[in-house]
Amino acid sequence: MNRLYHLPLNNASLLYNDLHSEPLIEQIETDLHNYHVITLLDNNFSPLLKTIKDPPFVLYALGNISLLTQAPALSVIGTRKPSREAMGKVRTIIPPLVRQGWVIVSGMAIGIDRFAHEVTLSLSGHTIAVLGGGFQYIYPKENIRLYQELTERGLVLSEYPPTTPPARHHFPERNRIISGLSFGTLVIEATEKSGTLITVDQALEQGRDVFAVPGSPLMEQTRGCHKMIQDGAKLVIHEEDIREEWERLQNTYG
Repeated sequence: MNRLYHLPLNNASLLYNDLHSEPLIEQIETDLHNYHVITLLDNNFSPLLKTIKDPPFVLYALGNISLLTQAPALSVIGTRKPSREAMGKVRTIIPPLVRQGWVIVSGMAIGIDRFAHEVTLSLSGHTIAVLGGGFQYIYPKENIRLYQELTERGLVLSEYPPTTPPARHHFPERNRIISGLSFGTLVIEATEKSGTLITVDQALEQGRDVFAVPGSPLMEQTRGCHKMIQDGAKLVIHEEDIREEWERLQNTYG
C-alpha cells in the first residue's frame, strides 16, 4: 500500500488500520445517520468554497444545506468584546441585505458573530455558522440555544467529526471556511491585534473582498477596522456600499 500510494509506511499502516476499524466504521455509520455529511465532490458542496486553495474535504452539517449553494453570501465577523455601538452597526447594515435574501455567514462566537446570527434570525433570514469543533461539543456553552435555533432555522457546519472537542488551532482553521463561503467579508469591529485579522488575511488570500465599518478613533474596537481601510478595505457605512460591489462583480463576471 505504501508503494502504491507513495505514503510513508507509518501513514499507510494508520490508513489501513482505520479502513478496517469496526468502531470507526460504526461511528461513521452513526454520523451518516444523524448528520448531513457533504464531501468536496458532492453537487451540494459550496461552489465558492471549492475555489479556495485548501477547501475542507468533508463538511458535517445540521440544518438547511441548500444555503451552501445560495448567493450572495456575506461573512460578518468582529471582536468578541464589542463596543456599545456594535449592535447598532449590525442592525444598520445587515437587515437590508437579509431582506433581499442574502446569506449571512459567521462563526457563532460571542460578540459580533452572535449579533450577526441573531439579527438575521430575528428577520427570518438565512444564516450559516461555522464551528471550531464537533457538534457534540458546542462552544461557547452560552450559545447552545443559538446553536439549536441555527440548526432549526439556518445551517451549522463543521469540518470536524461530531465527537471532536474544540481546540485553539481549530478556530484559525475554520476561519478560512467562513471567508471561503462568501464573496466578501465584513468586519464590524476589530482591535489592532484581533483574531479577526486572521480571517481577513484568509479572505484576501482567497481573492475575496474585504469591507470594514469605521468608528470613533478613540475606541480600541475600531482601530483594526481603520487599519484595514488604510490598507485598502472598502469603507462601509450603508448596505449599499456592499451591494454595489456585488453588483459590480456580477456585471464583470456574469
